[in-house]
Amino acid sequence: MKKFRKVLDGLTTSSPGVTIGSPSCGSAAGTPTAAPTPREIDVQETLVSENFQLCKTVRHGFPYQPTALAFDPVQKILAIGSRTGGVRILGRPGVDCYCQHESGAAVLQLQFLINEGALVTACADDTLHLWNLRQRRPAILHSLKFNRERITFCHLPFQSKWLYVGTERGNTHIVNIESFILSGYVIMWNKAIELSTKTHPGPVVHLSDSPKDEGKLLIGFESGTVVQWDLRVKKADFRIYYDEAIHSVSWHHEGKQFMCSHSDGSLTMWNLRNTTKPFQVTFPHGKIQKDGRKESCKPILKVEYKTSRNSEPFVIFSGGLSYDKAGRRPTLTIMHGKAITVLEMDYPIVEFMVLCETPYNNEVQEPYAVVVLLEKDLIVVDLTQSNFPVFENPYPMDVHESPVTCTAYFADCPPDIIPILYSIGAKHKKTGYSQKEWPITGGTWTLGSHTYPEIIITGHADGSIKFWDASAITLQMLYKLKTSKVFEKPKPGEGRAADLVEEDPFAVQMVSWCPQSRIFCVVGISAHIILYRFSKYDANTQIVSLEVRLQCEAEDVISPSENENNPCFSEPSSHSPQLHHQHPVSPGNRTPEGSKDSVPCLKVKDRVVRVPPGYQSELVIQLLWVDGEPPQQITSLDINSAYGLLAFGNCNGLAVVDYLQKTILLCMSTLDLYGASDPYQRLTRSPRRNRQSTSEFCMRGLSNFYSDSKKRIRTSYQSLTELTDNQQSIDMERSKSPTSDHVNGHCTSPTSQPCSAGKPRIPMGPEGPRLTRRGPGRPPFRKAQSAACMEISLPVSHTEGHASRRAMLQQLHGVTMYSHDEHHSAASYCWSERESRENSFSRSRSSSVSSIDRDTKEAITTLQFGESYGRKSDALPTPCLWVGTSLGVALLIPMSIPTDQEERMEEPVTIGPSGAVQMLKGSVLRFGFLDCMGGIIQSPYEVWKDPNAPEDPDRPRRRKLVHFSPSSSQDAYGEGHLAVVCSERQAKIFLMPSQSCLYVHNITESSFVLRADVVSVSNSVCLACFCANGHVMTLSLPSLRPLMDVNYLPLTDMRIARTFCFTNGGQALYLSSPTEIQRITYSQEMCDNLQEMLGELFTPIETPEAQNRGFLKGFFGGNAQTFDREELFGEAAAGKASRSLAQHIPGQGGMEGMKVAASGVVGDLARARIALDERGQRLGELEERTALMMTSAETFSKHAHELMLKCKDKKWYQF
Repeated sequence: MKKFRKVLDGLTTSSPGVTIGSPSCGSAAGTPTAAPTPREIDVQETLVSENFQLCKTVRHGFPYQPTALAFDPVQKILAIGSRTGGVRILGRPGVDCYCQHESGAAVLQLQFLINEGALVTACADDTLHLWNLRQRRPAILHSLKFNRERITFCHLPFQSKWLYVGTERGNTHIVNIESFILSGYVIMWNKAIELSTKTHPGPVVHLSDSPKDEGKLLIGFESGTVVQWDLRVKKADFRIYYDEAIHSVSWHHEGKQFMCSHSDGSLTMWNLRNTTKPFQVTFPHGKIQKDGRKESCKPILKVEYKTSRNSEPFVIFSGGLSYDKAGRRPTLTIMHGKAITVLEMDYPIVEFMVLCETPYNNEVQEPYAVVVLLEKDLIVVDLTQSNFPVFENPYPMDVHESPVTCTAYFADCPPDIIPILYSIGAKHKKTGYSQKEWPITGGTWTLGSHTYPEIIITGHADGSIKFWDASAITLQMLYKLKTSKVFEKPKPGEGRAADLVEEDPFAVQMVSWCPQSRIFCVVGISAHIILYRFSKYDANTQIVSLEVRLQCEAEDVISPSENENNPCFSEPSSHSPQLHHQHPVSPGNRTPEGSKDSVPCLKVKDRVVRVPPGYQSELVIQLLWVDGEPPQQITSLDINSAYGLLAFGNCNGLAVVDYLQKTILLCMSTLDLYGASDPYQRLTRSPRRNRQSTSEFCMRGLSNFYSDSKKRIRTSYQSLTELTDNQQSIDMERSKSPTSDHVNGHCTSPTSQPCSAGKPRIPMGPEGPRLTRRGPGRPPFRKAQSAACMEISLPVSHTEGHASRRAMLQQLHGVTMYSHDEHHSAASYCWSERESRENSFSRSRSSSVSSIDRDTKEAITTLQFGESYGRKSDALPTPCLWVGTSLGVALLIPMSIPTDQEERMEEPVTIGPSGAVQMLKGSVLRFGFLDCMGGIIQSPYEVWKDPNAPEDPDRPRRRKLVHFSPSSSQDAYGEGHLAVVCSERQAKIFLMPSQSCLYVHNITESSFVLRADVVSVSNSVCLACFCANGHVMTLSLPSLRPLMDVNYLPLTDMRIARTFCFTNGGQALYLSSPTEIQRITYSQEMCDNLQEMLGELFTPIETPEAQNRGFLKGFFGGNAQTFDREELFGEAAAGKASRSLAQHIPGQGGMEGMKVAASGVVGDLARARIALDERGQRLGELEERTALMMTSAETFSKHAHELMLKCKDKKWYQF
């Protein structure tokens, strides 16, 4: 057992946190109060660095920017290549593998080695790669880099080890797949065409061997030239010259004719007997106009010609629509006999592939499905039914249905929550799918032994919420919730509609979910909060609406108004707001100056609505416009079902709502939370009359935020709002700050009486001048800054680069926050000189960043309810609210909550800040609580009971609360608990109730922490952090020893910063692209078990035998000559290729290579075992047949001998 002893005597190198509890400490000359020496804390820390290892586990969602498609008809697995060099390999549900080329070059084409467990990828950097799929994590075995020519097309015949590679120059090279060495056999473009041809045929766009003769290679050039090359005699059999460019070629299975698709929207059929002209030319979508001419059509990019034994052949192609029909969606056309079916797609078609029963190209194909790869979706069409329905996709390909704006990850959830969410969500599933089984069934996957319930929640730009079952590294949609249904749709012509200048007013910014009580809370971009309760029954309900005025400082008002000296609310009864609408103002309510006032951004439905089973809205909280200023976006949220309280904050202040009584308990500016314990001595500045320049600066958005930095903004699906330089319709000249007026110490519900004696009140703020800080006004809505939208190259310098990068991050979060470590040097602090030096940084910054600093506010960055000690003198823990701000201040607010259920619904909840303040460097990000044995203390919660269930008169419904009191499990160890506080720069451990700082650790100096959380790993607890420089770190608790520090992912994309989140079990996730969720683990135990959890891509399957062609077909029309590619392309016959033409690069070595080899040996052994079994079975059958033949021979011999004896003495004429 390790004993950690730390005595706070004020002389250690790491300064302790200082508790500021009296007004004397708030003076400029105040000195820190001597903290009492804490007792010895004995914690047995079991975590060591060997418990941690960082690795990727699985990637979910649709491959971002797909480029290529391939299918193995025997193994029945699908591969998708992407523009960023990624390859996704999909099999049956659970079999999902992601591979990444190190070069990041786009994947041009994919070719499976059918039933061999290998895949060839051709990339845009003119490199071929061979992937080994006979292992759970595929690896590259060989690479071949072309130096002088660009790859345009590849073709690998079935059961061949020679790959044909066409190039941009029109040449065709041949590569040995086993050795990945280029053959000396080359088909030069000038040999393929006639000598009389004066023009270059263009790049090779098609290569295929003839189904009739493998020794004949069909080469298609972009210009319209088609050549059949005889590989044996090295000359062309025929050449076709067509006027229109060729995009694709497809053979009939008999090898006597083929079809081409062209750039003019036509399809041509060619017969090998007469290649002078096509015997059929069709324009499937080109109609004859009145003047007799054909309509001009778009190119047909690909065509597939497939035959069926029992019906007419299928001709399937993409494109070919007429140009005159503007706005038509991309189409896939299926021609079956005389019937033409046009399937309209939601997105452009990237590639499609027809799935057939046989892998042999010289047999009747029997197509049964077609896989269509779209830019943002993957669909499979059933060809066996006349109406061509689509299969229901079992993969989570619709993560990006609306751009993802936030994520949440919950591991080890209650086991009953997933089945009940699935049962509710299954009722709303779409119908009309094909009844047949999903055709991509390759690979094997089993539920591992190390699984537990996991749920991922994604919030989207359209206001929808999706719950996903993430157990056992899979992902399946459980339930979808639409938050926009709470609000009225704005009608055209209304004043409110004119304000909806943004496209995503319902976009989700953050979520808070209690799985035990099933309370769910959503924060929207329009400064609104929706609270949901879960019910298995439908109900008729009326949504309660509360409106909060959380922007109310009057010091910057240019023209004083009559309400200037009022408290935080504008009305005298504001401390007891009415239900539904606190401020009954019409949407067009304007102040005398013409600006909006006391108006929410959205209108809640004010009628009784029918809500289906699932999550049902109970309460909507909206922030109001104040004197033409839109409400600032909400930056922090926490909800506690045991207390029945909800707290939220922004850059203006903090509000606490009692959602059981539907009342506002506290609405206070950040400055007033301190009372007399303000750790800063604020400086005064005269208000500026014209704020236009600042407003315009903010409205221009991120691209003008830091002029010297290099920026790249990429927009997917829908671009981020172009905040133009035009003057907005908002009056920006009237700017307000959080109120400096005096606010009562404790705010109660409407039923409360005047403050009773003995109740503490918050001391009034200092009478002296106060720094008036006002952030620039923001528009009422912004386009959802979806986590899927932005990619920014940030500066990496440690000085001004850090400041600008921080400014960008904070702008993305919807509020310009003010960090303590960036406070201007003129401010004087009220703690010791050592603490001042530790928490202040002097650095040169650009003028633009300095201007940001001057106009920012102290925002509420994190909130946490829990049982704690609000004051040093407390003997027992009480409900408390921990508040963290962007200035690095941690506040502790105790609360008095009635314990009896009836009293809880009637008596007021009392809240009063205690003045306990702790200081850290950087914005406070996370709170956590440990008992004195080092175990994590969970927040109390209410056990879920269905609010709409029929009531039993014998059993009245009562709230059942579960508390995790710090003193309940450690009576032998005394009272108290440890508080973990983590900021952007450092972490501190405080002992409560003495508020003594036991441990402090500076996490980073050159960067800042983006996400931090107290998580359980390997039956212990640690602090996990993700920094802006890409480092993932874990620290032991409570001693804050560094356990892991891995440079994992550089922050080149704001999407990662907005969506990265940790959870228990050593797992984390982030949005790796606008359409994909990447899950990672930092637990060594999970890394060790990962191989067991992943699916097998390759399963040993016997290759189907080719059909017997019959004697007549083989004699008259079959392949009479055997074709030995090794004899033609081998080094002995063709020689060696030029070394400068291509460079061979061996695959990954070391342990990975050994694993690949071992996996390959395992696969070979499995196949050999199957072959031996088959051979033994055949030998047994042969033995039986031999015995039968011997018996038959003996019988024949016996009968022949008897016949001989019978006829021995007869003369010839006696027969």
